[in-house]
Amino acid sequence: MKPSRINTRALFSIALLAMLAFHSSAQAPNDVRIALIIGNSAYPGNMALANPSNDAKDMAATLRNMGFGVIEVRDASREQMTAAIERANKALNGKQGVGMLFYAGHGLQLDWRNYMVPVDAKLNSAKDVPTNTVDIEVVMNAFKSAGNRMNIVVLDACRDNPFADGKTASGKGLAPLDAPTGTFLAYATAPGNVAQDGDGKNGLYTGYLLQELQKPTASIENVFKRVRFAVRKASNGAQIPWETTSLEDDFVFNSGIKKVVKLTEDQKEKEFDIEKAEWDKIKESKSADPFYAFVQKYPNGQLSQSAMNVIERLNEAKTKAYTDKNGVSVARSYADIFRIGDQAELVRYDGYSKLEISRSKPTINKIENGLIYYNGNTVVTIAGELQRRGDGVTFDPPLLLLPADGIGVGKKWEGRSAFSPTTGPAVGQKSWVENTGKITAIETITVPAGTFKAYRFERASINRWGYRTKETMWAEVNSLTRIKAIFEGRPQRGNPDLWTEEAVSVTRGKPS
Repeated sequence: MKPSRINTRALFSIALLAMLAFHSSAQAPNDVRIALIIGNSAYPGNMALANPSNDAKDMAATLRNMGFGVIEVRDASREQMTAAIERANKALNGKQGVGMLFYAGHGLQLDWRNYMVPVDAKLNSAKDVPTNTVDIEVVMNAFKSAGNRMNIVVLDACRDNPFADGKTASGKGLAPLDAPTGTFLAYATAPGNVAQDGDGKNGLYTGYLLQELQKPTASIENVFKRVRFAVRKASNGAQIPWETTSLEDDFVFNSGIKKVVKLTEDQKEKEFDIEKAEWDKIKESKSADPFYAFVQKYPNGQLSQSAMNVIERLNEAKTKAYTDKNGVSVARSYADIFRIGDQAELVRYDGYSKLEISRSKPTINKIENGLIYYNGNTVVTIAGELQRRGDGVTFDPPLLLLPADGIGVGKKWEGRSAFSPTTGPAVGQKSWVENTGKITAIETITVPAGTFKAYRFERASINRWGYRTKETMWAEVNSLTRIKAIFEGRPQRGNPDLWTEEAVSVTRGKPS
């Protein structure tokens, strides 16, 4: 029977829709996830490593099972590595997809650049490095030229390598890199430090990463946060992974990019109450173990970074500080930053009239039992959290002022604390304040106290009654002394208030 005209149109429409659906699916960015996996173990003589080849094999299998296209090379020469990078570039080109590099093997730094070492590298002096190794930037540029929507770079390349003898490398470990836009960078250990190759089938870091990747709905930041604290605990603070990110979207390894879904205020409050009840059970513990368990259970919770800060205090990092090309010390404990006698004279101006409102001299006069006392009444923890304000308001857990996992561009934090106002109409009532922030840049700032190299912090807060504040603050890179701030408060009702604050003088206490 000959189909009617209406049926013909219907069939044509269905076919067209099917074609469009297929085309859309085929071009969807989330469907294009390409992982370049490189694992080098078979170096000559005493340079050989036990686990990187296994690490690459297992990582490739894991990511294939999650839907990644995988380009895998093991025990590769420089020529094989560069060819694999070109293949990854072609596979990703124009797809607006996700590019991932996982590298395990020897790595070294030279003149603030990081290099992957092929198994055929012949390195007798520094001049041999660029021509015998593969610069990480080559991969970054390949991903960039492909037009990727997101890039992930994981480097388990910080073994105590035999090339770092003063002839070929600038120092141990790898140099810190700022994450380019849309990039997540993960190191097996902090910059300038070395990682363990592992006693089992996999390296210490990769072994825990493979475990976390088996959790199919875990977002990228949750995965690496759990890995960081598992490695820290297993190494007793000797190895602490390091991440920096410029991602705006979230990413789940077995499904791809997804928009960050923000909880409603009601959802946040319910979750906070649940976490706070568990926090109250462990907050007085003198052992780090309950806090490790807390982070594993709530890796992205509202109190997880507070738990991380307690871990920092109870299980002190044994990694060494590292000075980057900007002269900034990274990967060090906050305990190494603050000194008794640190002082800044700050003047506050009205943001509209430019008239001086007040002057203050915050001065550290005591550091004791993990607490820093400013002028005797403001108390900050050694991890840079506000425990008690000058007016007597106490925060539980302490209010986050700095990222829990160290200072660096791209570091961010988010947390919520309970408190009770001591003045005003809500005096004595239980409330909470949520504080979020990010370090966005290192900038040169000139104020009456002088010219300083400073981190730029962008922070915001909201409390239970809807009072919002926004602040841009600059803090000197090595002392974290406040140099300048622009503050804007927006009450739920009424007009905003605006003030600026600048340092009139800055002095540094003597090292202990």
